[in-house]
Amino acid sequence: MRDIVVLIFLAGCIIAALKHPWWGVLSLAVFSYMNPHAYAWGFVRTLPVYYVLFLVVAFRTFLTKEKQPLPKDWRVKVFILLWLYFGLTTTQAYMQNEAWQKYLQVTKIYIPFYFTLVLINTRHKLYCLIVTIAASIGIVAVKGGLFAMLHGFSARVYGPPGTQLEENNAFAVAMLITIPLILIWQKQELRPWLKKGLLFSIPIIYASSLSSWSRGALLTMTALTLMLIWNSKRKFLAIPLVLVGAFVVKDYLPQEWFGRMETLETYDQDASAMGRIVVWIDGWNHTLEHPFVGCGFEGWRYITERDWHSSYVEMFSEHGFIAFGLWFSLILGTLISLTKLPKQTQGIEGMEWVKDYCFMLRASLICYMVGTAFLGLSYWDLLYHLIFIAVLLKKFALEELAEKTQAAHAVKTANRPKLSPQGLIQQAKKV
Repeated sequence: MRDIVVLIFLAGCIIAALKHPWWGVLSLAVFSYMNPHAYAWGFVRTLPVYYVLFLVVAFRTFLTKEKQPLPKDWRVKVFILLWLYFGLTTTQAYMQNEAWQKYLQVTKIYIPFYFTLVLINTRHKLYCLIVTIAASIGIVAVKGGLFAMLHGFSARVYGPPGTQLEENNAFAVAMLITIPLILIWQKQELRPWLKKGLLFSIPIIYASSLSSWSRGALLTMTALTLMLIWNSKRKFLAIPLVLVGAFVVKDYLPQEWFGRMETLETYDQDASAMGRIVVWIDGWNHTLEHPFVGCGFEGWRYITERDWHSSYVEMFSEHGFIAFGLWFSLILGTLISLTKLPKQTQGIEGMEWVKDYCFMLRASLICYMVGTAFLGLSYWDLLYHLIFIAVLLKKFALEELAEKTQAAHAVKTANRPKLSPQGLIQQAKKV
């Protein structure tokens, strides 16, 4: 039965992509983050569903006229340069077979963003993409949160099978990154029942993240909560709600959970934490000796004992400091852009949405920066979705701002009193 449902859903996605290619972008996001066919029981589990959909979207993208040129944003160029640089470092990688396989995998992650940049060409389509990502991760997160509460937080919550979010620590961070996207959706939603439902889902997702037993998620959750309180217009209501929620939840969390979280303070006594520090030191020392190309994809197998367990260490260790600078500039530059953009649209009637989008996307990006300090997720598609959503947000906001400025100028010019010929002569004499 599940196989039939997934096949019907896939067929619907393909038909939708053939009719309107930008719907194919949304479909790719669903299969990337939720991977619905992995929940089937039969032959559908082994079908190359994502690649079939990718080929359909690629075919329609090159035929359709409903697209825009690549945005003239420096981040697009840096992204392409970063991908090319990965190719250079792969030629010098220690683990050649593994490195080229990983480079191909990263390429498969990166290429679909071309469709995002050219097919998501209106503000409405951008909103639909945000909603799709939020729903794809949020549905699984809410399911996990309900499961966690029913089992007293004793069982760990994992992400959709066969995705980059499958591992419990990664899924915990992904859920927290998704909360600001859900709030964008909630802010724009007009249906009261769904608006309330989205708000109600947030504490459930918090519970799901807690049940991942991830220490990095706890730090990310703290950062996200502080950011949401800071941006709230009802801080005096938000703070008590957070405190009450924490007080209630602590009675249901098992003692083993607290024991694991306490290792954040006693990391020097925790074998896992100390193992990560050793790996980070190995990666840093190796990069000092090979600053331009690092050790290549999967190079940790050659120079240290375990995976990098940090996106930052992973990037400079595998590709050197130049690649790290390109990668980190995408993140930092996007944070700066999301901070500056609301100031440009401040006070412009009808553009309040820009501030809401910018703050929430910035909160999601900061969640990524905090959470992946302890997870090797530098090639995560969710990161690049956030960056390119910010690129498109800036493009649409500036276009709308230009239109409103031009319209205001036209109205002002039309309302200016016309002078008679004698009046024009008098004005010329004054000049």
